[in-house]
Amino acid sequence: MLKSLNTAATGMKAQQTNMDVIANNLANVSTNGFKKARAEFEDLMYQTVKEPGAVTGNNASSPTGVQIGLGVKNSAVQKDFEQGSTKITRNALDVEIQGNGFFPLLMPNGQIGYSREGAFKKGADGKVQDKNGNILQPEIVVPPNATGLEISANGQVSISIDSQTQPQNIGQIQIVSFVNPAGLKSLGQNIFVPSGSSGLPQQGNPGESGLGFLAQGQLESSNVNIVDEMVNMITAQRSYETNSKVIQASDQMLQSINSLR
Repeated sequence: MLKSLNTAATGMKAQQTNMDVIANNLANVSTNGFKKARAEFEDLMYQTVKEPGAVTGNNASSPTGVQIGLGVKNSAVQKDFEQGSTKITRNALDVEIQGNGFFPLLMPNGQIGYSREGAFKKGADGKVQDKNGNILQPEIVVPPNATGLEISANGQVSISIDSQTQPQNIGQIQIVSFVNPAGLKSLGQNIFVPSGSSGLPQQGNPGESGLGFLAQGQLESSNVNIVDEMVNMITAQRSYETNSKVIQASDQMLQSINSLR
């Protein structure tokens, strides 16, 4: 009887983790470039009372055996890198990656981070950076006398200056891909760093080697679907409540045993 208490407790713990993941998805429904996550589970070890196929008599064997499961545990939290919907902003430094790829950013600690969010700004020195001051790599410096800025689909950055009739090229935006983006480690602030599971970064120009193209004046929205998350939340809640009732029922059965004379 005690096994059911522990088994139901593992179910409640697993659904707590599931609800935490769902809550984070819903909290970031308006976060540009955010990628939703999904909790994944696996069953625990089994207590084998009788092996499947065990001999039960003369010329007879158990077709299924007796195996009692001992619960569930969280095995992974999987990131879903499906493309989010497009948000039109018409801001010259807002850039969306349409397809595969990440923007490489130099963080204050000297490490390169990777992000899907392309809401860039100009720093005091003219360098293109994200809202947290992480500098786009390779560096793009916009001069103070620039009157217009254009970013092509393949990452070419050019500016217009009043005294010049021809646009002036000031740099090339490059993006990065990974063999297994789901293996990237999330740091927060929409930034990922490589791990042993993600593989090494493969950098190149947009539109080349399977990388996506760039679109200026628009951003990639979060790929969280509110309806799906609400359904998942209700399912997790009901599962949690059901496991709690299993504990209550098991406790009542133990009380019945204890009350025997």
